[in-house]
Amino acid sequence: MTGKRFLSSLFLLVSLAAVAAARPRPIPVKVVVVTMFEVGADAGDRPGELQYWVERDHLDRVYPLPAAYHAVRMNGAGEMAVLTGQGTAHAAATIMAVGLDPRFDFKDAYWLIAGIAGGSPDRVSLGSAVWARWVIDGDLGYEIDAREIPPDWSTGFLPLRKTQPFEAPAEPVEGQVYALNASLAEWAFHLTRDTPLDDEEKLKEIRSSFDGAAAQRPPFVTMGDEISSSTYWHGRRMDAWAAQWVPYFTGGQGVFATTAMEDTGTLESLQYLARAGRVDANRVLVLRAVSNFDRPPRGMSAATSLEKQRVGEYAAYLPSLEAAYRVGHIVVVELLSRWAQYAKTVPGATAQPPGR
Repeated sequence: MTGKRFLSSLFLLVSLAAVAAARPRPIPVKVVVVTMFEVGADAGDRPGELQYWVERDHLDRVYPLPAAYHAVRMNGAGEMAVLTGQGTAHAAATIMAVGLDPRFDFKDAYWLIAGIAGGSPDRVSLGSAVWARWVIDGDLGYEIDAREIPPDWSTGFLPLRKTQPFEAPAEPVEGQVYALNASLAEWAFHLTRDTPLDDEEKLKEIRSSFDGAAAQRPPFVTMGDEISSSTYWHGRRMDAWAAQWVPYFTGGQGVFATTAMEDTGTLESLQYLARAGRVDANRVLVLRAVSNFDRPPRGMSAATSLEKQRVGEYAAYLPSLEAAYRVGHIVVVELLSRWAQYAKTVPGATAQPPGR
């Protein structure tokens, strides 16, 4: 190489190094709290799922994100909160946009989905907080109108590629079944199981009108599995369908407890981001708090009960928001306060990474 060519190459290398040095380093994120809806502003008014996290954890650093539903917010401790928007499509698009944003480094981050949900009174009570091991899609399938189903069918909703309800063997399509890190979920449950949850007189009165093994219990922290679908379903027969849908797709391992609208979208994006090396799919938790039962009270039709199912008017709306924050915050504080340990080692890391 001539002296001139050598100097040119050296100049190019120095220039590239200078550009790289001038580029801001990505912000390391330790915990991402994923919320789904807000009813107004991020703070200072009637709360949705995001507001308590913003106000109480001082998430005052706002990062605009035009490619997603909403800006993300952070504090100086490495905690981020994301607002996805309602439904699986909003959730998938927002989480992908956040996960690919070059301003942030998520390689060691824990992801905590923390929101409210409907719940089966057979498994949970109003205001309870539920950690999931399994999340099952409730939209992918065939459907026949209930007025046209054969008389020997329990439901008009069938698995794809099947000819009758719950036909064996179960053959989930990609994105239909998510097995979370069970040992991480169990760690979170044991850490939070004794968390006191509010039990108002109003809740006691409302619970008294419902049948179900857990309906009359005061709010509690438990483990149970979720159906995620953008279709907001309601009623005794739909609850019975869900109670079969979860064990059908999990080989009898899952137990239906909650129903929510976004989590398969969030989890699908996190799976793809993990393939791209952007996130660790073994560090994902799903926590849902019960704002309402998924079926009507004693003596009421499903249609009449559905009329009352509106955001902000759920029977346990504020208690469930409080439960999601109070229980989830214990995990966030534990992760952040012992970050030197948890950055390297996932709690209960004997479990395998999530699969489908």
